[in-house]
Amino acid sequence: MAADDAPSLIEYPSRFPIKVMGANEAAFEQEVLAIARQFDPDYDPDSLERRPSRSGNYMGLTLHVTATSRQQLDDLYRALSGHPLVKVVL
Repeated sequence: MAADDAPSLIEYPSRFPIKVMGANEAAFEQEVLAIARQFDPDYDPDSLERRPSRSGNYMGLTLHVTATSRQQLDDLYRALSGHPLVKVVL
């Protein structure tokens, strides 16, 4: 069985946390929220958790999206990782 064919350890639908790190600027947060809404149209931006770095140069965001499939999560990770303002996605 290939890794892509392995059964998922996540039950769908479920609330799924994704951590995203990037520069501490308004555009970063707005772009991340826009991407989250593409994959979870009901995403509640009020649930976004923000954690600035000690120096204040970077911002860590935690999104809690409603995951409906492995494909959705894979596509969301790819969209976030490919954005020029995003440094890290966990």
